[in-house]
Amino acid sequence: MTADADAAEAEVTEGGGKSKKKLIIIAAGALVLLLGGSAGGAYFMGFFDSAEPVAELPEGEAVPEQRPAVFYDLPEMTVNLSSSGRATYLKVRIALEVADRDAIAKIEPLLPRILDAFQVYLRELRPTDLEGSSGLFRLKEELLRRINTAVYPARVEGVLFKEILVQ
Repeated sequence: MTADADAAEAEVTEGGGKSKKKLIIIAAGALVLLLGGSAGGAYFMGFFDSAEPVAELPEGEAVPEQRPAVFYDLPEMTVNLSSSGRATYLKVRIALEVADRDAIAKIEPLLPRILDAFQVYLRELRPTDLEGSSGLFRLKEELLRRINTAVYPARVEGVLFKEILVQ
């Protein structure tokens, strides 16, 4: 071969080498993006979450039984809320969750005290106090605190709303 042919062959190889480098870099970048996107999708779908280990009980130890829930329905209450404009009413039906039937026997004689505590508190509420789930949560917690104060030493486990209507 001649020197001119060798020089021409070198130019073709160098030009082809540059385009091959660009192609490899683009392919590697696309592969990295594809793998990163796949890993991100798998993470958000929860594939990388580790499962909680299942605690095994030693032999001879029984699983503690969950006691059945006992509920006591209070009479329906309708109260006029504290508002500066148009009259607003709250209609509420409440169930009390207690530990057992004996607790109901302790609570029933104190029902007038419970209803009085609820009526006094509910009449002081404004319609804005009952907006959203946070307002109802605060109402539930305050009613639970008031009822446990009224029936002490008996204890109520929870206040459950069966119906709430603000009109």
